[in-house]
Amino acid sequence: MTARQAAARRRQQAEELCAGAVRALSAEPAVHFRGGRPYRGRHPVPVHAPHARPSPDDADFASRRGAADGLALRLRGSDPGLHAEACPTDDPAARLVFELLEQFRTEALTPAPLAGVRANLRHRFTVWSEDCVRSGLTETARGLLLFTVAHVTRARLTGEPVPAHAEEPIEATRAALAPLTGHDLAALRRHRADQHAFAPYALSLARTVAGLLTAAVTPGDKTEDDDPDEYTRSPFAALLDLDSESAEESPTAASGHSRTLAEAPGGYRVFTTAYDREAAATALVRAELLREYRARLDRRVADQGVNVPRLARELHLLLATPARDGWDGGQETGHIDPGRLSRLITSPTERRLFRTERTAPVADALVTFLIDCSGSMKEHAESVAMLVDVCARALDRAGAGCEVLGFTTGAWNGGRARRDWLRAGRPPHPGRLNERSHLVFKDAATPWRRARHGIAALLKPDLYREGIDGEAVDWACARAEAGAEGRRVLFVVSDGSPMDTATHLANDRHYLDHHLRDVVAHRESGTEIHGLGVALDLTPYYRRSRILDLPPDTGNGLFREVLGLLAR
Repeated sequence: MTARQAAARRRQQAEELCAGAVRALSAEPAVHFRGGRPYRGRHPVPVHAPHARPSPDDADFASRRGAADGLALRLRGSDPGLHAEACPTDDPAARLVFELLEQFRTEALTPAPLAGVRANLRHRFTVWSEDCVRSGLTETARGLLLFTVAHVTRARLTGEPVPAHAEEPIEATRAALAPLTGHDLAALRRHRADQHAFAPYALSLARTVAGLLTAAVTPGDKTEDDDPDEYTRSPFAALLDLDSESAEESPTAASGHSRTLAEAPGGYRVFTTAYDREAAATALVRAELLREYRARLDRRVADQGVNVPRLARELHLLLATPARDGWDGGQETGHIDPGRLSRLITSPTERRLFRTERTAPVADALVTFLIDCSGSMKEHAESVAMLVDVCARALDRAGAGCEVLGFTTGAWNGGRARRDWLRAGRPPHPGRLNERSHLVFKDAATPWRRARHGIAALLKPDLYREGIDGEAVDWACARAEAGAEGRRVLFVVSDGSPMDTATHLANDRHYLDHHLRDVVAHRESGTEIHGLGVALDLTPYYRRSRILDLPPDTGNGLFREVLGLLAR
């Protein structure tokens, strides 16, 4: 494992631990970290307090844990609607201070038994304070004012002393602030448990500090004008963009209503099935090329260092249900054992004449991965192949069934099906107008060891063309429901909406995605259908969905996403 991969893994493990702590403390089950940033579902969680935003590369886990605890307390103890209503929007400096005060208020409400959380918060604030001093923030008049306000207000709200290293730098500024802020500070302490009563005093203090920040600086003092970039490089720079709550969200799959499909008397149509095919993926790739793909995939899996036995145990726990596994005889209670009744005569004092039914956890489930093999998925082929290969191997060890399927088309822009339609005189609303191609990379009856070369066929680039998702979901569900498993789970891995150019042009642009929604709604009663969107939100199609990030170094986080869906 390279140093870069080891660092990425440590960073990901830290994010997973911090996310778990946030979920436990805030009671917000949808909170997770992506790229070092907190998200609730697919929406980024704004964090405007500077000390609550450690660098993603910060190796100090205690500091990162303190930031996570601060985030959890903010989610738990602050009403976003009330905060937004009271927060000043006309003055960035006032808003900066107001955000800081609300963060300190929620941290001050840490329950007394959570001494570890208090220690984490104190450590994080101290680390941030030391970074401020090292960055030169306290060498400017405005920077020193903000630095002093942060320490004085936190000390007043939490009852904790100012860190020793900050006592001397803030002494003069704190004395100058006392006559201007003393009344508000006392009220903040008094009303810290009541956000509604706290807000007016926090706003008053924020306005006072904002006025001081914009006032003329004492002549001779060093100001930000001496070095225009110094202030933007300071630890307060994260707060300069106060509209980050509207920051980028993962795009959502486009979906709409198809009038053509809704008004068609027979529902969804297929112009011709003459060219449709269902094939084993191994039949489409030369054996020598398959071996090369398999070696490449093995290297990628090895680089991730995924703990497959542990993943298999967790899958077994999630999927297993009690099943009959015979009888335990010689019991003193339970069902009468016919084979021991004779002992009632030979040994009248014998009490062990009963038997109890023995149960054992059995993973009576079939998990199917349905891969969108459209052209845009080609760049994600190796990451997706790694995901399904490791999952198939772990499911095999867990005793559950697994299928890996794919869907694409036999040609671009309709192929032979479209040519037949043209020869027929272009009848209106022909329905699906391409050569459907369904691929089997691994079927349920084949163990992973024998199917591993078939899964490697996902790396063949010319398999990827266009995608007709609705028919593929229907096909995968039909295969699953034909089995005898008690639980059937389907994961659809895709990075976009259904797309077939010929079908869209001959019908309307929402014909295929409308059909996909209809299929999912119909099939959900027999199969759990989950959407795994590759950097895309698939909720317009799948009620249960998760956005997947597929960086080069995925580590264990990617598999946690799958486990999270199974757990729900």
